Amino acid sequence: MSDDTSQKIQEAMAKNVATPQPIIVPQPVSHAADLQDYKKQLDELLNVTAQKGGSDLHLSPGYYPAIRVDWRLIPLIDHKILDKQLLNNMVLSLLTDGPKEKFLIEKELDFAYEISSKLRFRVNVYQTRGSFAAAFRLIPEDIKSIEELNLPPILKIFAKLSQGFVLVVGPNGHGKSTTMAAVIDLINHERAEKIITIEDPIEYIFTSDKSIIDQREVYFDTVSFNKALRSTFRENVNVIMVGEMRDYDTISTAVTAAETGHLVFASLHTNNAAQSIERIINIFPPGQQGQIISQLASTISGVVSIRLIPRIKGGLIPAIEVMIATPAVRNIIRENKTQQLNLAIETGSDSGMISLNRSLADLVRRGEISYEQAEFYSLHPAELRTLLK
Repeated sequence: MSDDTSQKIQEAMAKNVATPQPIIVPQPVSHAADLQDYKKQLDELLNVTAQKGGSDLHLSPGYYPAIRVDWRLIPLIDHKILDKQLLNNMVLSLLTDGPKEKFLIEKELDFAYEISSKLRFRVNVYQTRGSFAAAFRLIPEDIKSIEELNLPPILKIFAKLSQGFVLVVGPNGHGKSTTMAAVIDLINHERAEKIITIEDPIEYIFTSDKSIIDQREVYFDTVSFNKALRSTFRENVNVIMVGEMRDYDTISTAVTAAETGHLVFASLHTNNAAQSIERIINIFPPGQQGQIISQLASTISGVVSIRLIPRIKGGLIPAIEVMIATPAVRNIIRENKTQQLNLAIETGSDSGMISLNRSLADLVRRGEISYEQAEFYSLHPAELRTLLK
């Protein structure tokens, strides 16, 4: 371990920060040729992932490499089981000195990795019982349109806004980034705007059309989501995309950006519109919740909640909840009665709103998904059963 790494660990301990014992770094590869050999083995696995239609590759010590296809985890049994030394060196082959030291200190690291211009992955490397492991998410080369993603056309209204706050929410891996990319790219093709994305790491690579698009990666182009967001106030930006809102500062600045005339898209790991509004309000101290409720009521434009459901004929198809900020919805938020948002969405179809249960029921009626899958993904199965009677 380098002197700089040791110094950082000592500094953390001096600040009374709980710091785990440093991991034992495997014997370094002897020369560049060995390093390239480990990277070549990894690239072959990533190519197999893409060729087999996988969305993810998982590498864990003591297991076969495994790919995820339509939510099913499939071991690559024609490959040998990954031992600790091999996997450690494969992970280290991905990291240059700076990221490597950050990884050794923090025990996990996110970044993007490209094999070629056509194969790009979002990567998380981490430590498990003293060994290294990695998860790779394939990022498709092309940004698909709303129609190609089987998303409802109503989502196009968010691309026509001049300002506001649009949340795209749902569980991890269910298409939040893909959906935001589709809407941002629609703006790019239809309007001449200045767009900035703030991501960790950068996923889809946009090609500027009518708009100027600057993409900033946290820890590479900026030190944090919040700092990058604050900088947009001086960068003459029209549209901002925040890859993930993780903390109080980022959420506060994102809402302020929407309030000051920007169109802001952001994602949250929440289940639906009501829970998303509650999450934002509850992250603020009690003394500030009245202010954020007022800000949200005036800035929120919509919430899109996504679930990717296995199709009967193979592949995945989205089930969508869409909340649109009608005067009634804004009033519910202003009065802090978020539990009423579900009913507002159920009864708001004339305004373009879609409830998750209605989306699931429609997919069942069209023969796209099974009733069992619809019930599994529904947040209110009893209501779903009523809709399908």
